Amino acid sequence: MTVSTEGLQIRTGSRWVSQLVELLSSMRFAISLLTVICIASVIGTVVKQHEPANNYVNQFGPFWADVFSSAKLYTVYSAWWFLLILAFLVVSTSLCITRNTPKIFSDFKAFKENIREQSLKSFPNRAEGLVNASPEAAANRMGQQLLGSGWKVKLQSRETPSGLGWMVAAKKGVANKIGYLAAHSAIVLVCIGGLLDGDLIVQAQMWFNGKTPFTGGGLIADVPAQHRLSPSNPTFRGNLLVTEGTTASTAILTQPTGVMLQDLPFSVELKKFIVEYYETGMPRLFASDIVIRDNETGEERATRVEVNHPASYKGINIYQSSFDDGGSKVTLKAVPINGAVKPFEVSGVIGTSTPLSNGDDKLTLEYTSLRVINVENFAGQGSGTDVRSVDLRTSIESRLGSGHKTVTEKALRNVGPSIGYKLRDSAGQATEYHNYMLPMELDGARMYLLGMREATSDPFRYLRIPADDQDSLDGFTRLQTALANPAMREAAIKRYAAGAVEANRPDLAEALTASAGRALGLFAGAEAASLPKPLPGEPAVKGGLQAVSAFLEANVPEAERERAGDVLVRILNGTLFELLQISREQAGLAPLERNEETQRFMTLAVIALSDAFLYPAPMAFELKDFTHVQASVFQVARAPGQTIVYLGCAFLILGVFAMLYVRERRLWIWLAPGAQGASTAVATMALSSNRKTMESDQEFDVLKTQLLKVSP
Repeated sequence: MTVSTEGLQIRTGSRWVSQLVELLSSMRFAISLLTVICIASVIGTVVKQHEPANNYVNQFGPFWADVFSSAKLYTVYSAWWFLLILAFLVVSTSLCITRNTPKIFSDFKAFKENIREQSLKSFPNRAEGLVNASPEAAANRMGQQLLGSGWKVKLQSRETPSGLGWMVAAKKGVANKIGYLAAHSAIVLVCIGGLLDGDLIVQAQMWFNGKTPFTGGGLIADVPAQHRLSPSNPTFRGNLLVTEGTTASTAILTQPTGVMLQDLPFSVELKKFIVEYYETGMPRLFASDIVIRDNETGEERATRVEVNHPASYKGINIYQSSFDDGGSKVTLKAVPINGAVKPFEVSGVIGTSTPLSNGDDKLTLEYTSLRVINVENFAGQGSGTDVRSVDLRTSIESRLGSGHKTVTEKALRNVGPSIGYKLRDSAGQATEYHNYMLPMELDGARMYLLGMREATSDPFRYLRIPADDQDSLDGFTRLQTALANPAMREAAIKRYAAGAVEANRPDLAEALTASAGRALGLFAGAEAASLPKPLPGEPAVKGGLQAVSAFLEANVPEAERERAGDVLVRILNGTLFELLQISREQAGLAPLERNEETQRFMTLAVIALSDAFLYPAPMAFELKDFTHVQASVFQVARAPGQTIVYLGCAFLILGVFAMLYVRERRLWIWLAPGAQGASTAVATMALSSNRKTMESDQEFDVLKTQLLKVSP
């Protein structure tokens, strides 16, 4: 049998119809469709699917984001054109099978015994010899030998001018042709299973039953019926979030323009969520102890759902997808970072918000996330692990100001809880923050990390604040508050000048006081008006080391800047140390000793105070206490095409094995009467194989020796 790229030829009065059928059933059309599906699958793998629209705008720009959105590249596997291509591939491959199956079965049964003697002489594997037996006896002997070796044999007698001749036709490995049917049938089955388990049924209900995605908010029970799918929906795949001690019976199906709600024929109650960790803090086990309660009969069934061990009820599989916060209660303490803010505490629940007010400034504090476990990789780029999900994510890639990447070799370890929140202004603009509850050791020092980002597609940038001698933020906040107080700055300047200059040098003390006042005022942002105006497009310098540098560039000749800078930095460090000591005295604490540990803290504190001027909020919220409530995220799926896909995979394995490892061979031996009468026969032998291999040549040599008694 020869394989043709032509399609099915039908006789019809319409030329257009016959050409369409020929195209659909042709192999070239099926291969083209399969190529397009492969390209679309690559796009669906490279481009993240079902992401927020803003993420694509940030990644591709407004123009290309709209172009890709119009082409449905953000939802490739549920796009109408992808489903249409799958449907056409099913039709095309089915027509190919229909066209070739009769030929395959006909060829499967045929021995092709009518082949002529002259044709046998054109085969690559051929041989001739004289057999000491009549043609009929030789044919029977050879047929029996071939049958004993697993060949299927057919004998045919023919009249020739010299007498009665016999044709021995044999075949072996005809299961190779089954591979063609199995492989093509596998494509059809997998595509049908993909159509059944995909978004096609949901899209059809939206097209024909008036269902529309829901884009609002509120309680699930209040969502109208046009946004809900019936429990009898034949196929769906969605997420179900259940908090510990609560029950849920409605899954969420994400759509490009909103969500669809899928009512389940049962409810799921989460009794307990279980997560176990390795010593590094990486999760070892996700599990949920649940109770499935039938909505009609009230029957209850307790079971456990683990990763790769789903539960099943009424044809719906319940998979453990991930876990999330279920409404934990948190207590936060506001600490001043970039403004005069008095410390205060506020309490809330994850997923809710609290209004904040400071005169005319109105802010809304939105509690977004609580992570009890944070695994950070300190060995390379500082990548972090979100243990609530199965995959790994980068959580610390770059830092703000002094938050340089660590160079100390560390292993993965848990660094404790963290809080995520947003501060939204009266105009609706929000900045996201991520702060760790406990300090972590970075480059030999204990540091608090305060993260922020303006867009969800950006990585967090971290402000690093050194922990004081009590391993807390209080030392830094006292210093920051004192820096913003003019009276305390003046007291620190006087104390520094008195300690640095001898009592009999009042002129030198006066000059040093003036220099210290200028340096500390610039650093505190009290003399921002004396700084040069920034260039167009550049941010204004408020304070910190940036202000000191800008002052030197504007007022000191370039040749003297380095020496003047060293002097100002030494004066600044000395006055800040005295300012720290004064802040400790007012808090009733003993003064710090001048040692290496104090020097390290002051160095890091100066850099952090300088970076704090770039922090977008006047305060940061420190996690003080929490009551953790966990929620389990399940994926619920009714997948009738799953069995069909498994069957298709079995067919594909069978087909590939048959086509690659089963060789079809056909053998012909023509026995004509010899010149010495009926006691001899002239044998002409030929072997045909669908693949030319060394094994075929060796097999022919063996057959030639056994059947014709001719040595190779």
